[in-house]
Amino acid sequence: MDAGNSVAHLLETPRTIWRYAASMAARRVTSLPFTGDDDADRLLASEPMALLIGFVLDQQVTVQKAFGGPLELQRRIGTLEPSVIAGMDPGDLEAVFRERPAIHRFPGNMARRVQACCRAVAEEYGGRPERVWTEAADAADLEVRLLALPGIGPMKAKALLAILARRLGVALAGMEAVLPHYPTLADVDSPESLTAYQENKRAYKARLKAGGGTFDPSDAGRGDHD
Repeated sequence: MDAGNSVAHLLETPRTIWRYAASMAARRVTSLPFTGDDDADRLLASEPMALLIGFVLDQQVTVQKAFGGPLELQRRIGTLEPSVIAGMDPGDLEAVFRERPAIHRFPGNMARRVQACCRAVAEEYGGRPERVWTEAADAADLEVRLLALPGIGPMKAKALLAILARRLGVALAGMEAVLPHYPTLADVDSPESLTAYQENKRAYKARLKAGGGTFDPSDAGRGDHD
């Protein structure tokens, strides 16, 4: 079974998540294949602020658009340094987001959210985003820290926890207790598996729309991504 089909099977049977996660053993990767752009994918794995910004942007756009945003932002302003972004004139940052092609379909709102997240990292973690997890007392504390960041809600926090544990080698006491029991982007390890992941999300959302149901990530395996 190829990677795409294996993930497709996983998304249909979420109870197999732990067997699949074990096969992907927690290890640090050098790329997170979320965008189709090698440079953007490497940045997500190597620059903690890029990963956080990608999650902030991951709303009402595709995974590729959201997680390609950090590299484009870096290209336009020359840095992802939290203190620099936090200190920018809000109007100037919004103009950067609006420059065509816009970094997000809602450039004004997302410029404000990214700046707020950067400000929190600059003020609370000395501008070092990795301290969010390297200084966490345990996994429960890490989840609280993630939820305190502007633009990171409960489902995004769960997906981040899974990526940190399964893809970036972050090991903390109690991690298994806080990890999601449904597939997230942490289970994507190739362009093919990302395609399968997104196709299953779309199919699930279509079934929900047709049946008038409500979204349940443990059923869909959707995580929090469009």
